[in-house]
Amino acid sequence: MTAATAQTEKKTLQEQAGQAELLARGWAALPASYRIPEVAPTLDEARGWCKRLAESHYENFHVASWFLPAALRPHFHSIYAYCRVSDDLGDEVGDTSVALALLDLWGRELDACYEGRARHPVFVALAETIRACSIPKEPFADLLTAFRQDQTVTRYRTMQDVLGYCRYSANPVGRLVLYACGEASEEKFLLSDATCSALQLANFWQDVRVDYAKDRVYIPQDDMRRFGVSDETIAGGIATPEFRALLHSEVDFARGLFQQGLPLIGMVGRELALDLDLFSRGGLEILNVIERRDCDVLSARPAISKLTKLSLALRAVTAKLLPLPGLGRGGRTGKMA
Repeated sequence: MTAATAQTEKKTLQEQAGQAELLARGWAALPASYRIPEVAPTLDEARGWCKRLAESHYENFHVASWFLPAALRPHFHSIYAYCRVSDDLGDEVGDTSVALALLDLWGRELDACYEGRARHPVFVALAETIRACSIPKEPFADLLTAFRQDQTVTRYRTMQDVLGYCRYSANPVGRLVLYACGEASEEKFLLSDATCSALQLANFWQDVRVDYAKDRVYIPQDDMRRFGVSDETIAGGIATPEFRALLHSEVDFARGLFQQGLPLIGMVGRELALDLDLFSRGGLEILNVIERRDCDVLSARPAISKLTKLSLALRAVTAKLLPLPGLGRGGRTGKMA
């Protein structure tokens, strides 16, 4: 062995040890159940794992999944579990290098899943979803791109840059839903992208202070300069007239995206249409709440009231029991209340 070869091997071993140390720190910061087991679970065990995760972490899951055929629910559980764990690997460990190491490992597990070598409960369940619904790897991989980007990019210059982030962080979720429901087509993907990006923007405008605490600002920097708003404005926690004008503009932009996506509701099966209607109305209501506060999202986080959530859910439930015009394939798309 030459000295150069020995040095290369030593460096490789050091890098592997460093990665192993990062991964150990990462798993220690997350629920023990997230770790990759020595023995892969059965499909039934994996689906049970995903179902428990989905129903314990997502308050709207029970309402949303009730509208879908029972046969599709395991697929939604596995897709949700993949998204949830992926997000936590990036956001819940508190260290960029650790998060990136975990996300890289998760990406390799995704590759293994598509190669028939799934080990983690998420991927064992997801493998069956992928097979049954003919889902390509791209939307799953795109989500990991967004979570990696969150570790290194904290500001966006233009709205197009923000939408470029949404293309990886939000739009893949809508496409996965369409695949799972047998509604995949390029036309529907584009409409879904508009709705998913709008939902992401509504969440950004709702969580300006929350994101700033993580050193993330999703309001485009060009827009902030145009309205005379700076990071110091957000840090101060006072919604100045300039900040309110800025956010009014961003809320209008997000509402326009919701309007672009609404035709999708009339192009899909009735069960999925009910879910799309529910989430579109929920996203629009977030924008309404922000506007009712005159766009002051700095003194307190605007949120939909429990009564409004109940009203939206009841409307959707009623639509399931009593067919309403404007929902489902062949219907017309009605205006949002």
